[in-house]
Amino acid sequence: MAQFNWTAKTRQGQNKSGELNVTNKDIAMATLRRQGLIDIKVKKKPIEIEIFPEKVEDKDISIFFRQLSTMINAGLPLVQCFELAERGSDKKAMVKLLKGVRTELEGGTPLGETLRKFPKEFDRLTCSLVEAGEQGGILDTILLRLCTYKEKALALRSKIKSAMIYPVAILAVSFIVTSILMIFVIPVFSEIFSSFGAELPGPTKIAMAISDLFVKYWYVVLFAPFILIWAIKAIYKTPQGHYQLDKLLLNLPVIGDVLRKGAVARFCRTFSTLTAAGVPILESLDTVAETSGNLVIEQVILTCKGSISQGMTLTQPLEESQIFPVMVTQMISIGEQTGSLEEMLSKIADFYEEEVDVAVDGMTALMEPVIMAFLGVVIGGLVIAMYLPIFQMASVV
Repeated sequence: MAQFNWTAKTRQGQNKSGELNVTNKDIAMATLRRQGLIDIKVKKKPIEIEIFPEKVEDKDISIFFRQLSTMINAGLPLVQCFELAERGSDKKAMVKLLKGVRTELEGGTPLGETLRKFPKEFDRLTCSLVEAGEQGGILDTILLRLCTYKEKALALRSKIKSAMIYPVAILAVSFIVTSILMIFVIPVFSEIFSSFGAELPGPTKIAMAISDLFVKYWYVVLFAPFILIWAIKAIYKTPQGHYQLDKLLLNLPVIGDVLRKGAVARFCRTFSTLTAAGVPILESLDTVAETSGNLVIEQVILTCKGSISQGMTLTQPLEESQIFPVMVTQMISIGEQTGSLEEMLSKIADFYEEEVDVAVDGMTALMEPVIMAFLGVVIGGLVIAMYLPIFQMASVV
């Protein structure tokens, strides 16, 4: 496939332009003729090499959807909406995406179906909601609801990420400091102590032995973090490994509580948004499972789908999973019985998003003394181990 830029005119004399992804120029010409265009000019798009390519972020999509909702509400045709958005965007990646979508729309493809052709930028949830909005004639309302969902999801993700950054950064710094001490500082002390000819204390011997390993296998120490990251990614690529790692994360002390509450909030918010848009419940569960972000949660949701397809309730498999808190399953059960599942899910999502805030603050407050104590034991232990022989010499003198 190659990219071609084209310009043409409609039979009414209106100028048109765009891009096509086809095998060759002849196919591009034939495709445009079938659209009733005349005076067609097609040119192969030159290959652009970007060292640091731009990416379309969720924030960009959310802003665009708000603009699109306003323009649709004002009565503008979809193709014109995308043309205006292209002119107003100053981000190359976003302009390229909008052009690609506009080209498909000009070919008569519905918006929901078009968005599915760009899976990197538009997830399954977005496509399902847009299709539901098109079918119900409420696309502008659905887009606003989708923006609200994306903004809440981004805020939740940001909170969880910020909770993870602090401990990871501290552990990384402590690893670097310890490695520097082991490779460069302690060997200097070892040379000094070896000239004494006296018996060294046990802690000093242990520290020197560890230092020898660091010096001898410095390349292992240097690449250990990268090897660890590569190994985790390799495990994540296997279904069983992915499942076990996700399960481990949910069961970790303190961090697991934050991740669990975040997963519950995401599940309820996504399910509520899809239900409110009129998406069928079985299709909604497929989408919720795919966007859950955790394989353990995904399997629980797929179990719920099987339960509902057999005429059972949503609550029972959620209770049996022992991942969702009792309060959540009880409120969902009440929502099912009263026919207000959408409202109940929205309330649970609001509650657990606030709970994530509280859990993040609690985790940060708890981790600060724990990390300080860890650093004190490691760094302080090394310092004491190195100074013990000097203290012994001073006492003998």
